Amino acid sequence: MTTEDVALRFRGLDTWPDAEVLEALLERNFAALAAVRPALPELERAARGAAERLERGSGRLLYAGAGTSGRLAALDAVELPPTFGWPHERLGYLLAGGEEALARSAEAAEDAAGEAERRVREAGLGPEDVLVGVAASGRTPFTVAAVRTARSLGAFTVGLANNPQTPLLAAAEVGVLLETGPEVLAGSTRLAAGTAQKVALNLFSTLLMIRLGRVYSNLMVGVKASNEKLVRRAVGIVAEIAGVDAERARALLERAGGDARLAVLLEREPDPDAARRRLAAAGGNLREALE
Repeated sequence: MTTEDVALRFRGLDTWPDAEVLEALLERNFAALAAVRPALPELERAARGAAERLERGSGRLLYAGAGTSGRLAALDAVELPPTFGWPHERLGYLLAGGEEALARSAEAAEDAAGEAERRVREAGLGPEDVLVGVAASGRTPFTVAAVRTARSLGAFTVGLANNPQTPLLAAAEVGVLLETGPEVLAGSTRLAAGTAQKVALNLFSTLLMIRLGRVYSNLMVGVKASNEKLVRRAVGIVAEIAGVDAERARALLERAGGDARLAVLLEREPDPDAARRRLAAAGGNLREALE
């Protein structure tokens, strides 16, 4: 595995001046970003395939992983409700070692393939669901088993790995290779590999949410106004799209219960129930609801 290789150019790293160590680490992170570009076609396929399943109305988006990869996957998952208003009940993540592994490493748990299969089956995944597995090595038993099981149940599966020709890439319907190569610290995939994974997950989930109508223009219309900062943001979004002033936008937002999409529709359709039906008929897509 290239992520485990010892790069000769970084030999003696512990004796280098601080500035040179930092420069080397930064350089490898730039290289990690560049490694995402060749994967764009597969990320597009992944987002398109996921959208086709999830737009049916009740499907769930799940992530699976272990260690750093699993925590990055979980991070992408938990950001979707506040950013895009994606329902919590249609979201989840399967982390090797369970919730405790978010804050405390559980290296042995990554070998628990049987546990992954059990949890996927218990989740009741099916043809309307999506599972995204992430593993730098591409060989992590927990993650590979989760993807294989989900696919066998009919779910749409995506695998992100940093090594080519690995079981995870083969197991998934869409395999996304992020070939970052050797790390500055040999085998420490929280570095360059992790950077590429975070960027790739950002790209995937953002494009997915755009295609699911959670974005209007470049505005986060799915955002839930749950604190003062988000209220200000939502007021600005409603004012921009509905063409009203901030005072009117705030009033619409209050009537809509903090839902920016519904608030925009209420400017055209004063009846809240009718506005909700219109938004639901458009699958939550504000642009379609406004047409």
